[in-house]
Amino acid sequence: MLIELERRSAPSRIMMLASPAIAVALTVVTAALLLAAIGVDPVHGLGVYFIAPLSTGWSLQELAVKASPLVLIAVGLAICFRANSWNIGAEGQYLAGAMLGGWFALAYQTAGAWWVLPGMLLLGALGGMLYALIPAALRVFFGANEILTSLMLVYVAQFGLDYLVRGPWRDPHGFNFPQTVAFEPAATMPLLLAGGRLHWGVLLAPLAVAVAIVFLGATLRGFELRVVGMAPRAGRFAGFDVRRDILLAFAVSGALAGLAGIIEVAGPIGQLLPTLSPGYGFAAIIVAFLGRLNPIGILLAGLILALSYLGGEQAQIALRVPLDLTIVLQGALLFYVLACDTFILYRLHLFGGRRKAVQRAA
Repeated sequence: MLIELERRSAPSRIMMLASPAIAVALTVVTAALLLAAIGVDPVHGLGVYFIAPLSTGWSLQELAVKASPLVLIAVGLAICFRANSWNIGAEGQYLAGAMLGGWFALAYQTAGAWWVLPGMLLLGALGGMLYALIPAALRVFFGANEILTSLMLVYVAQFGLDYLVRGPWRDPHGFNFPQTVAFEPAATMPLLLAGGRLHWGVLLAPLAVAVAIVFLGATLRGFELRVVGMAPRAGRFAGFDVRRDILLAFAVSGALAGLAGIIEVAGPIGQLLPTLSPGYGFAAIIVAFLGRLNPIGILLAGLILALSYLGGEQAQIALRVPLDLTIVLQGALLFYVLACDTFILYRLHLFGGRRKAVQRAA
């Protein structure tokens, strides 16, 4: 059987807007089927996953805390993807920012000065930016595939963090656990509300969304990035510097990922650990595409992905289901998003063996 995809001349705008909702609905159906397959009542299980995390003030605070790094990273990835630059290594940039900012915290937190936390944030963004510029430079100057190089650098960052917290940065009074000393108050994010973990760093996510809206929609540089992403040859003809735009896109993307990393360290965690990220850098790819590479859509998609993390943790406790089910559902969500986009942009044709033979003969 021959499968052929024919590009539609005019994709439906309504379906383009509705496809994220369709993908979410299909993911919920998949979750119900998987819960039923492992012997859990689907209705009760879906309630634990998607309703219970929205029922208390504490869980709403946790939802915002988990959504903020996803939104920050996804906004940067959207800028990169719009420039036709495929940064798949945001997880490594997240860790690089956490390490460089964490070093500043360990070196100067005893000073107790007001500038410790701002210095951590600046160095965190700088660390992510410099780490992202490695695959960008390899693509621009050597033609290396940025998908492979950015992804491989994730493992370098992971093993680098593991070495630091088990070796030179390990807490000497931490009973040999791989962790640094807990940060002093001067090196941690102040809380917005008492009785939870909601901190001031959460506000940087909607701020990044607002800045991205202005940058992409109302600035010449943002227009240049979009043109280079949609039509590189047209961008070159217009005199745009494609290499500079690629470096800029990766720099912005890496800076936001590194900022997310140091905010997470200075906020909910309060120290460097080898298990610093539950996969935010990879999950943010889903957030970016679910949000249609639009900053406002990314904000909503970040809340949905954060809900899956929070619901997965509650389901693990209340229903005794494996936490890996959350990763499966996140992967299913990305699959459905891409599948919906494929069928919106292309028309599927199935041809039998005889039709295939006739076509070959013709």
